[in-house]
Amino acid sequence: MATDTPSAGEAAELALELRGITKIYGSLAANDAVDFDLRKGEIHALLGENGAGKSTLMNVVYGMARPDAGEIRIFGEPATIRSPRDAMAHGIGMVFQHFMLIPVMTVAENLVLGVSVGMQQRIEILRALDRGAGIIVLDEPTAVLTPQEAAELEGVLRRLRDEGTAIVFITHKLHEVLEVADRVTVLRRGKSVGTVPTEGASEASLARLMVGRDVVLQIDKPAAKPGPVALEVQDLHVFDDRHLEAVKGISLEVRRGEIVAIAGVDGNGQAELIDAITGLRHPESGHVVVDGRDITGCNPREARDAGVCHIAQDRHRRGLVLDFTIAENLALRDYGEGAKMGLLSPGRMLAKAKQLIEQFDIRGGTPDTPARSLSGGNQQKCVVAREIAGDPNVMIAAQPTRGLDVGAIEFVHRRLLAERDGGKAVLLFSLELEEVRALADRILVIYEGRIVAELPPTATDEQLGLLMTGGSAEAPAP
Repeated sequence: MATDTPSAGEAAELALELRGITKIYGSLAANDAVDFDLRKGEIHALLGENGAGKSTLMNVVYGMARPDAGEIRIFGEPATIRSPRDAMAHGIGMVFQHFMLIPVMTVAENLVLGVSVGMQQRIEILRALDRGAGIIVLDEPTAVLTPQEAAELEGVLRRLRDEGTAIVFITHKLHEVLEVADRVTVLRRGKSVGTVPTEGASEASLARLMVGRDVVLQIDKPAAKPGPVALEVQDLHVFDDRHLEAVKGISLEVRRGEIVAIAGVDGNGQAELIDAITGLRHPESGHVVVDGRDITGCNPREARDAGVCHIAQDRHRRGLVLDFTIAENLALRDYGEGAKMGLLSPGRMLAKAKQLIEQFDIRGGTPDTPARSLSGGNQQKCVVAREIAGDPNVMIAAQPTRGLDVGAIEFVHRRLLAERDGGKAVLLFSLELEEVRALADRILVIYEGRIVAELPPTATDEQLGLLMTGGSAEAPAP
């Protein structure tokens, strides 16, 4: 695929130029320095696998990382950026993958605060604009948004572009790139492998440029062979943190050898249902039964001992201990196994970490690397690796591919299907309808804390969307 390079006449319109950027202890290769151009009034997507260097490159732009070599030019002038404050002074704003807002403060307080899901995302953008940003970097801006919220954000970005704002758009969602971006730069293992216009590009061509091989975007799924019921939820009622009823009498079954997906707009009781099943929240009434054993009101360790694993949707709050090493995080499910006199075996923990790092292609560090230093996608791989390696009977997979690149998504989807075919019961929670249809044997639609429909994976986005927002739709044939 040919590289799209701006002509000499376009050079005056460049908002941001990066020349020869390297970061030895980051994700940017020293032997092939990265160049990057951002034009005024364009949306420029930055693609790459997890750990390819996207966030590292933009952290250099925002002053959160110092390059080991290279030059930054802002609107044609050389710039030295040592901190986010320097970046803001040069008119650069950044909206992070994990929001930098303070939740206990009001919208107005966050807007005027000088510190570096849905409405929160817009507040972050408004805050950057309020500081006079002419260049905005968005790091995985739609990772935690519903499809409706993502579409609204795309509209906001187009308006900003048309008003002259220069936007860097980091994402793993190829359809979003094709819908919203003007050009795409692809990084692979810390190296720039090309810049191309989105016009004429396809998801397959971008995936091939990212990964260096053809990627199967739609996996073939053999028919399920459901066995006995492994997870049963009976008339469950659960209250949220405000003591409002979030789960309102949900009943469902998941059999061994099948994947049941819960589809719904975020905030309709999914989080509270997950918490009740995994022991993180006590239900008000009802029952959770695993392999015939009532575990209602258990704690997380008891749920784990009953054979339940949990791929948490918030990897920072519930999936990882960020200051622990990769090896320590990978041992969190079974830290008691192999211990003597209450002491862990470092050798055993290290050997298992090496195995899982290779098996799940966790990049960006060794077993001794703190989880905090990994890219978001590689942090997610750690969570998925640990939970699958625990050999559970019931898998609760909440947004299991959030923040993953296309190659990693393909891998995780295959692993989840392999777990299903191995006789595991999988309850999938996902905001990605494409993922729901690709993996589910049955789809349960949740709305305002209730299961309102059961559909086969042949259901369309329109049918699911209507049911997810309180409407009705004719059920498709199985």
